[in-house]
Amino acid sequence: MGFRASGSYFGNFADIRIEFETITRNMDVAILSVSLNVYSTSRIAEEFEKAGHYVEHIDHTKCSVQLGGERPQIFFGAENITDEFDAIVPRIGTTVTRHGAAIVKQFEMNDIFSTAKSLGIIRARNKVSTLQMMSKKGIPIPKTVFSINPNNVEHQIELLGGAPVIIKLQEGTQGKGVILAESKKSAKSVIDTLYNMNTSILLQEFIEEANGEDLRIVVVGNKIVASMKRTSELDDFRSNVHRGAETQQVQLTPREKFIALNATKYLGLGVAGVDLIRSKNGPLLIEVNASPGLKGIEAATGVNVAKSIVQLVERNGRRNRK
Repeated sequence: MGFRASGSYFGNFADIRIEFETITRNMDVAILSVSLNVYSTSRIAEEFEKAGHYVEHIDHTKCSVQLGGERPQIFFGAENITDEFDAIVPRIGTTVTRHGAAIVKQFEMNDIFSTAKSLGIIRARNKVSTLQMMSKKGIPIPKTVFSINPNNVEHQIELLGGAPVIIKLQEGTQGKGVILAESKKSAKSVIDTLYNMNTSILLQEFIEEANGEDLRIVVVGNKIVASMKRTSELDDFRSNVHRGAETQQVQLTPREKFIALNATKYLGLGVAGVDLIRSKNGPLLIEVNASPGLKGIEAATGVNVAKSIVQLVERNGRRNRK
């Protein structure tokens, strides 16, 4: 891109041309993901390319950071990528959250725009951290108990009003590690087992009137771009798309919009999938996903969510200095 001219007649015009190209050139963007074959990652890459940007897949598990000296350096394998990108789009996997967030943090400290702050990624990945923050900020959540004490399990269940209760792994995703215990006996058995395995869990009240449905709301920047209702199969209370839930576009209430926008803001995420359920006392926040899947929401709503992410980067990313 940019105006091109040649010949000595123009004097220093070559320098002007280089500066003009630097200002007008499209951005270099890195998508941090373990694989480009994941639907959401490939969709985002596709939309960046359509918009004329250079996009590169960077496996954050193969990145390292060198500290000390004049300035920290970020390496992808043996390649120094410290100053290669104008923005990053983190798609950090569950099993490598802390390392992925550390790589994101280093990009942030090098003044590179990220669609998710490193601290937001860590908080959102841990359900307890998310719910603690939401509770402090006045965002409504289901009654929740977390503990590591195996000696008062019955009391923990009673704090939620008795069985049935929901038992969740603190860092599970896609409905994995979510158990409905329908009786106090079964709840106590499962909880005892998980405590003995040193597994971090939380307990939540079962919202019967939700009837196996929840809402997935995708926020990009400070705007809700898409929302859908997920309905579980008859024999499963979990309404995750990955578990075969049916989806359809849904109209949100002002209260639901308020919760989704503010939960995203409080966590420091530029892109988020906010999960709510509808109870007799109004909407309740279940969790916030820092790397929401796009396949289900785009299919259910017809909204090009990936394009919205590109536009967020275009508004906030810097032009490469080279």
